[in-house]
Parts: sequence; C-alpha cells; structure tokens
Amino acid sequence: MAEVVLKNVRKNYDPAVHKDTLRNINLDIQEGEFIVFVGPSGCGKSTLLRMIAGLEDITGGELSIGGRYMNDVPPVERNVGMVFQSYALYPHMNIYENMAFGLKLKKMDKATIHKRVMRAAEILGLEPLLERKPKALSGGQRQRVAIGRSIVQQPQVFLFDEPLSNLDAALRVKMRIEIAKLHKELNSTIIYVTHDQVEAMTLANRIVVLSPLKGDAETNLEQFGTPLELYHNPDNKFVAGFIGSPKMNFISGTLAEIGEQECVVKLSNGDQVRACIDARRGKVGDTVELGVRPEHLVSLDHPDANSKVTGIVQVAEHLGAESFVYMEVDGNDFTVKANADVEVEAQQEFTVGIPAEACYLFDDKEQAFPRTARYNKV
Repeated sequence: MAEVVLKNVRKNYDPAVHKDTLRNINLDIQEGEFIVFVGPSGCGKSTLLRMIAGLEDITGGELSIGGRYMNDVPPVERNVGMVFQSYALYPHMNIYENMAFGLKLKKMDKATIHKRVMRAAEILGLEPLLERKPKALSGGQRQRVAIGRSIVQQPQVFLFDEPLSNLDAALRVKMRIEIAKLHKELNSTIIYVTHDQVEAMTLANRIVVLSPLKGDAETNLEQFGTPLELYHNPDNKFVAGFIGSPKMNFISGTLAEIGEQECVVKLSNGDQVRACIDARRGKVGDTVELGVRPEHLVSLDHPDANSKVTGIVQVAEHLGAESFVYMEVDGNDFTVKANADVEVEAQQEFTVGIPAEACYLFDDKEQAFPRTARYNKV
C-alpha cells in the first residue's frame, strides 16, 4: 500500500497554445483507499491516471507515491500495476503463462513465480482455468486474468483504466462485485477510472469528479469526496447533474423570498417552490436554477409535498418494480421516478409534489447554495 499525493499537477499537450488538459489537480489519496476518477469524455481522467503510472509526462506540479517524488521516475520503477481497458493477453500463452510472464522477465525464481500466480488465481477464482488459452475464456474471465497479471507484481498501487467498458451489462455488475471483493482481500490502494457514475458510487471510498477544462478556469477538479457527500451536497450544478441516476432535474426561476432556513423560488410558469436552502448570499429577483432528484419527487397527497410542479408527459417507462415518467416542465426535460402502477399517457398533464428538504439551488455561476436539511426518504 502507498499514499499518492498530487500537488498542483498540470498537463498540457501543446504549450505553444497554452491549452491545458488538466490544471491545478490537488489530491491526497490515503493508503488502502479506493479512489474513482469520474467525468465525461475529454475531462482528462485517463490522462491523470497515465501520469500517475508514468505513461504521460507531468507538465507542472508534483507527484509522490509512498512519500517518494515520482515526476521523473520511469514507469517500471514506480511499483504500480495498471489494468487497461483492453485485456492485451498473449493469445499463444495459457492463463498461467500470461500471469507469470512479467515475473519471468524480472528473472524471479520458479518457486516464487508459482506461489504468486497460484495466490492470484485463488483470489480471482481462476484456478480451474489456468491451462486454457485466452480464446477459450469469456470477457469477464479475460478481465480477471488481466487483473491477476497485475496482482502477481504486488504493486504499491493498482491503477484501473475503464476495465469494465468492454463487458455487457450483466458482466459489468458481476465484475464490480469482484473488484470490490478484491479491494477488501488485498487492502490495497486502488485508483479507478470510469465514465459510469454508478460504478463510481458503488465502488469508491472517495470520488474525484473532473470536467472538461473551460478557458481560464482555475481547475477542472470539480469535487473530491465520499459518494454520499457528492450525492447530498454537490458543490456545483455540474457535480449535481453528474452524480445520481437518473440525473437531477433542473428548472430555471428567480428568488422570490429569502430566509435563514428556507427560500421560495418562483418558476417562469408561475409555480412557486419552497426549498430548505440558505440563499442569503443572493437577493430577491436573482436568477437561479432549482434542482430536485427524480427519486425524491412524491405524490401530491404525500405529507412532504410542500410544493408542486406540473408538466406534460412525453414518455412513460414501466420497469416492473418502478416506473419513470419523462415530461416537459416549462421547456425543460423533467424525470419522475414513480410507483410501478402509475397510470399516465403521452401528452397528458401530470403534477408531482416537491419536498422542501429535497431541493437544491444554484446561482448564476452554477455554484450551490447551502442546504439546511437533507432528504433521505426515497
């Protein structure tokens, strides 16, 4: 295990145009943590992982692993294990040989190699497959072999670059569980890259949310915290919209009333929504964005329905255990997670209740106002 610390790390592929891919990335990753880098395509999450691995140069700032300055240390000397999106297994070697190959290159003795390979096979459930060639394995089994090839190296830090993106939905769920069990088994430091925020929420101790860098922005690290910190208290609209599935609903409005514990937002369609938000840094008449998650909306007769919003149904999806109603509210897409037996039709008017404690609010710079309550009733 090792601590990974990044101080003001920057990456620029073309210094002549002064266009950074990453800027002012500051992270302190503790020993044994499972950290997930998440964000949309182009935000630099894989680039940041490759900088930690030594596969990309660091333009500015400092990287240390286990207390050792790593900026100029070659990848082979960093003692990190990387699992790529592509399995990259040797097709002419069986599974045992694939996992042992890197150790043979280091000229380790056969007894040590055998011990490490068999231990990795035991952890990953690969013992019955060691004599097979990669072509005889499923996608999930091949991914486990790629992970096993990293485990036998006994690195300080494991780096995973979107390892599940090539798998189908059912296998992704299974492999998520396998990787979570692997972390508990090895108690190792893991840094994991994904564009799937569900993977991030289910696997991580803490999540790093990155966004594509815009102009002269100070950094593209939007927030670093536990999954529930990001879910309940996002710093800005970008994080609020990225964390959570389905994504948070947003509606434009203006501040109509401001109090220490609550405020009232007037929507352009005339609806007024009461929210448990401290909006005192704003003023009446300011343009704001109201946010509410689909899973926190309730029926009109619910005791928590402090306000309501009405829209026109576009599509309803009935999934058995639950339904999703997609509607348009004042020109905005709006999703409602509803009961399985909800009865709605396309182009029908549909009204839902909004609990004051479930609301989020963002100013004209998309920064979050402080919430004065947290809604946990789903």
